[in-house]
Amino acid sequence: MFLEERQESIMNMLNAEGKVRVKELSEKFGVTEDCIRKDLGSLEKQGRLKRTYGGAVVLRENNHVIEISKRKTTDVDAKRRIAHAAVKLIHDRDMVFLDISTSNLAIAELLAKDQRELTIVTNMIDILLILANHPKIRVVFAGGKINKSRDGFWGGMTMDFISRLKPDVAFVGAIGVDAMENSVSTYDIEDGINKAQIIRVSKRAYVVAEARKLSTDGNYNYATLDTLSGLITDSMPSEKVCEALARYGVELIVP
Repeated sequence: MFLEERQESIMNMLNAEGKVRVKELSEKFGVTEDCIRKDLGSLEKQGRLKRTYGGAVVLRENNHVIEISKRKTTDVDAKRRIAHAAVKLIHDRDMVFLDISTSNLAIAELLAKDQRELTIVTNMIDILLILANHPKIRVVFAGGKINKSRDGFWGGMTMDFISRLKPDVAFVGAIGVDAMENSVSTYDIEDGINKAQIIRVSKRAYVVAEARKLSTDGNYNYATLDTLSGLITDSMPSEKVCEALARYGVELIVP
């Protein structure tokens, strides 16, 4: 087998399995482990994979679309599907935390038509504006320092406020969900610290993320999947992702 053919075979295996190991590749192709390491190094330089200790994993995207205003118009149908699934998990008189997330914005839009008595806590300005005049929803705003996108609040004051709450259920947004590495990520550290605190204080906590985010990453891992009650997404992920979620005890919710 030519070098190029072997490397393409490695990529096919990687795309199918999500990760490959040097030892297994060495045995499969009948070449030395050092040869395989060189193959992986070459493929990494081409931007086709990410090397790890003992092997390699699929290269995950980081699109750096940070501002909420730029994310509102993407995956609109997916977010609506997620929102419909999330609203079914809310009970009458629940305290619900909706953090800064365009999926949570879609949840708020549905709750604006809901007639249950609820307490909604949020640190996102758009959610406050949508629900502020609802006759049966009490809105509590978590203020503090305005964030970089100027669409919500974070920082010490916000954190202190969140730490005093005991929400019945929380929905937190994510930029990336990596089932193989047991991590959930976002772009900003302060946003991630807020999200982690919300998960800690809530009786039930769900990450809301479009299916494409199962193959993207942020810059800051704010939680592990095994600290969550569940993951709400818009379409069924791969069998391997489902198996990983099951191992962590995370309920997968797909509309």
